[in-house]
Amino acid sequence: MTVIDINPSVMQFLLAFIVVAPLLGAVAALLPAPPGLRGKNPDQAVLRHGVTVTGAVLIAAIVLAVGFDHDHPATMQATTDISWIPALGVRIHLGIDGISLPLLLLTALLTFLCALYSYFKLPAGPSPKAFIALVLVLESGTLATFAVLDLLLFFLAFEMVLIPMYFLIARWGGDQRRAAAWKFILYTLLGSVVMLLGLLLIGLKSGTFDMVALATDNGRGLTTSVQVVAVLAIGVGLAVKTPMWPLHSWLPDAHTAAPTVGSVLLAGVMLKMGTYGFVRILLPIAPDGMRTFAPYLAAFAVVGIVYGSLACLALARNGAKGDLKRLIAYSSVGHMGFVLLGIATMTPTGVNGALFANIAHGLITGLLFFLVGAIKDRYGTADLDTLAGATGAALYGRAPRLGALLAFAAVASLGLPGLAGFWGEMLTLFGAYSPAEGLSRPAFRTFMAIGAFGTLLTAAYMLIVVRRVCMGEHTPHSQLSPDDRTPQPADGPGRPTAAGSPSQLADIQTYEAAAWTPLAALTVLAGLWPAILLGLTDPAVQKLLAGGKS
Repeated sequence: MTVIDINPSVMQFLLAFIVVAPLLGAVAALLPAPPGLRGKNPDQAVLRHGVTVTGAVLIAAIVLAVGFDHDHPATMQATTDISWIPALGVRIHLGIDGISLPLLLLTALLTFLCALYSYFKLPAGPSPKAFIALVLVLESGTLATFAVLDLLLFFLAFEMVLIPMYFLIARWGGDQRRAAAWKFILYTLLGSVVMLLGLLLIGLKSGTFDMVALATDNGRGLTTSVQVVAVLAIGVGLAVKTPMWPLHSWLPDAHTAAPTVGSVLLAGVMLKMGTYGFVRILLPIAPDGMRTFAPYLAAFAVVGIVYGSLACLALARNGAKGDLKRLIAYSSVGHMGFVLLGIATMTPTGVNGALFANIAHGLITGLLFFLVGAIKDRYGTADLDTLAGATGAALYGRAPRLGALLAFAAVASLGLPGLAGFWGEMLTLFGAYSPAEGLSRPAFRTFMAIGAFGTLLTAAYMLIVVRRVCMGEHTPHSQLSPDDRTPQPADGPGRPTAAGSPSQLADIQTYEAAAWTPLAALTVLAGLWPAILLGLTDPAVQKLLAGGKS
């Protein structure tokens, strides 16, 4: 069933446009604006250009989704397949199915919302031209990662996002931005070198880099030893990007230093590229190798769940001087642990749960980073002790709508039933209860129990954050240091008054509501109507795990 019957050639054009348009828009952003489009403020003109290009890509993605045949989500649609480098057998092969379409839409939506937010609240830094160009290159690389069906093109798209994110952190970030940017690029580049070796091994041993043909072959053309080596090499590169414990240490620094939109895009879409690679490449192409490493992947996943939660609890406690952005970053390590656990089960239930958790994490954590960025703009700090102890009535009394939305995002993140975060975690735990044939059921049930314990820890630190930031702590005036008695916003619109009194802050602004409302609404929609996602992913996952057979 298609909502609107669209010609296949138009569908092909739409997918190609979605991938290429941001790249062309990035080039256009660096060129001098035509006389009629310069306006009175050249900086505003280039920011408006960013909103226009990302808006056009989002509209094209929505039209593509409307024309998608929802009765056959396991079939690759809007495909383009032309020869590019005949000597290497590399083809420009594009296509989408029920696995990649939601990620494509999520990327287009989050990038548009980031461009819209930046139009009104551009982070301090160099030229807006460079900022918009980098965001658009980042969008093009991410969209291409989810749309290409050739292993070498996948690698190129996978690497294309690293340089723009490096410069977004290094040039527009906060304290320690250069060190965080270097750590990010070194970790991800080293992982990518190992991943490239694994991709080349698969291509050379099988005689093709075509991901559809390799998935249909389902590893029958590769020996078990080749699959094991390939999964180890490719898995390391994907695990760094995910990130999986213990390869995660670049993430908290990158998030803490990144500007708000950089954190939103990093958490909302870039982390999904790693888990998507596990599902699209390793599960169908090297199933024997995945079966060998699945217990270890699951073990690392549940350690990440507990570790991320314990790190968040340590940051959230009174007197720890924990940074709220850093806390949300560590929470991502735990949430992505659930995604990896679902993939490690190698079952339709677990993989569907992983894909659902991917989308839910993008929506909820994207919203959380928007909110934390707004709080930091208003208070001049993201330090939890300052936000909780020296702010009088805190958010509920000073900016009630902002406080309510932060509480909503927090309970969504902890997996409250009825919101998007619940279904992914539940399905991954169900998948771990009954893993694929050949995997140890007692081991995976142990992993399930540890993962379930992690959900309790998640609820604990999120509720502590809500209590401290939204309600505040009634610290006696005599116990406040002189610096804490009158918090001063950086350049936000708050009006601090005498020491400890609950002055009002500017509540949610119109542009903020425009950028945040879609994420909150989709979080509720996916929570109340999970079939909207599972109806797309389940047939595609069933076919993927069956070796290309529907």
